Amino acid sequence: MRRTFVAILAVAGSMSALAFAEDREAKVEDRLDASADALTDMMRAADKGIPQDLIDKARCVVVIPGMKKAGFIFAAKYGRGFATCRRHGGVGWSAPAAMRVEGGSVGFQIGGSETDIVLLVMNDGGMHHLLSDKFTLGGEATAAAGPVGRDVAAETDAEMHAEMLSYSRSRGLFAGISLEGATLRPDGESNRELYGHDSTNREILTGDFKTPASAGRFERALNRSSAERK
Repeated sequence: MRRTFVAILAVAGSMSALAFAEDREAKVEDRLDASADALTDMMRAADKGIPQDLIDKARCVVVIPGMKKAGFIFAAKYGRGFATCRRHGGVGWSAPAAMRVEGGSVGFQIGGSETDIVLLVMNDGGMHHLLSDKFTLGGEATAAAGPVGRDVAAETDAEMHAEMLSYSRSRGLFAGISLEGATLRPDGESNRELYGHDSTNREILTGDFKTPASAGRFERALNRSSAERK
């Protein structure tokens, strides 16, 4: 019996490692396109998508397409995506800066899943954390599961005290999601692949970096999301 249990753990661990390795090998252009699709779908989810007024107020947006969760008993989370912030004056969005999200949980769970994640950075405090080398949601940065639907003004007063609001899409279902304990940090490898040289996320998000051609779909999705239902 014990040997069977150990064998199951080994297989589950191998599956988790393979899932995360595949995500690491995905090309940066493919992740940018996947980020564009995730943001577009989550904004167009009729009455259950991200509220327009919240994305209009957001200082920055982080999109993690297809965040992996896999494991048996001990589950791990891993994802790679991009952050972008409003340019000076509030018109347009910065070039994308690559991000990694990692987090773990312990519980009786088996199997794997992929979930699209969108984080809205709502104020200067949240932006300060986003520009840092590393931060943890629910630790350094206050975060809350974001409300969904068009008419949420009465529900968002308390939520707006959070520095970040988080949303998820899994198997076509949209919801606010708590990501407490997840750690976000810059993805230097992807930034180097995207811009051809080492660049910090602070330089990209607050500077005058030109948006690469490969990020065109992502930029258009952001611009459409900012203009929809106005």
